[in-house]
Amino acid sequence: MKISKTTIVFSLLLMSLLLIADAQAADPNQLKAQLEQLEKRIQELEAEQQKYKENITGAQTKAKTLQNEISNLNTQIKYLENQIRLTNTSINKTSIEIDETQGVITQTQDKIETQKKAIAQTLLFLARQDNESLLVSLVKSNNMSDFLRQEQYANSLNANLIGLTQELKSTKDEFEDQKGQLEGKKAELERLKQRQSHERAAVSVAKTETNSLLKTTKGKEVEYKKMLSKSEELKRQINLEIFKLEDQLRRTLDPNSLPMSGSGVLSWPYQGRITQPYGCVETNFARRSYSDCNNGRGGFHNGLDIAAPYGTSLRAAADGKVVAVGNAPYAYGIWLALEHENGLVTVYTHMSVRSLGVGQVVKRGDAVGSAGSTGLSTGSHLHFMVYAPKTFTTQPSSISGSLPIGATLNPMDYL
Repeated sequence: MKISKTTIVFSLLLMSLLLIADAQAADPNQLKAQLEQLEKRIQELEAEQQKYKENITGAQTKAKTLQNEISNLNTQIKYLENQIRLTNTSINKTSIEIDETQGVITQTQDKIETQKKAIAQTLLFLARQDNESLLVSLVKSNNMSDFLRQEQYANSLNANLIGLTQELKSTKDEFEDQKGQLEGKKAELERLKQRQSHERAAVSVAKTETNSLLKTTKGKEVEYKKMLSKSEELKRQINLEIFKLEDQLRRTLDPNSLPMSGSGVLSWPYQGRITQPYGCVETNFARRSYSDCNNGRGGFHNGLDIAAPYGTSLRAAADGKVVAVGNAPYAYGIWLALEHENGLVTVYTHMSVRSLGVGQVVKRGDAVGSAGSTGLSTGSHLHFMVYAPKTFTTQPSSISGSLPIGATLNPMDYL
């Protein structure tokens, strides 16, 4: 059985194709250069964001004056506008990564086809050899040495066939992994685009708030003080409205209907310092701001206040679905509600940016928005609430937009 020159040339050609495919996959220089430039730009924008954060934090510790409030709002606007630029750069980077991954997938597909052809040609050669008897092969050979060399080559091909098959399987595994990466990057791109849309809305809210403040006060400090006093009274009215509605729901709540409590049922949306606990808080601020409790000795606080620097990413406490969003200027500011598999509803308030819309599904730890100080708030923080199953609803307020309402539970029972 004599090996033809055509078979040898074909084998060499297949090896060359495999080497070329590998060389192409390892040379995405232009895309890498673009990615490096974008990554550098992202780092520059993140450094700018950190400076804005520090300025916002510093402004919030200053006395409440019109000048300080306007300055703080303008810094928040700059922060949000810079965040839009940062998100846009991330969108461009992710788009290039998608192009790069699609290119690698195409090369991997070509490699798979080449490997299949190599396997097919090897199988064809071995099949021909198997169909030819040992005696016929020996007769066709010029001598015993030639026969033995051909047999050795055939055995080598048989061993190589196993190697080619294993390599094909490995390449297919790479292909599936690359497809998974591509889907992940496409999902990330959509998330970034949605985030940018919410960031633009947040800039609009901040600018409206600034313009409203200037219009209401006419730029005068004395008018600002009057506005603050009026805002405090409005806040107390809203808290009373919320307390009455939620207190009725809490009184009718069946303890047996609640999911099992315990540490870790919910994850912390942000691991920060607790500035106000849930329940009857006996401080001057609570008595002044919230509805009376404990015979007037305290004010009832229906959530957990967690200090969080402006712009900090807030995370979903568990797998869930967005069931409501809103903006309550004289209360919770920008807020979002998630319903979870165990029936609990968690609400995240005072956000600067809300990253999700109604109907979106999230996993535990996914970003739901960014910490802020929208609504009536003394500084950047998260007011985190947990509602009992089947009690959550929204209530339009004549004073302050749409309010989340329900039978609140102590978040600490589940965190």
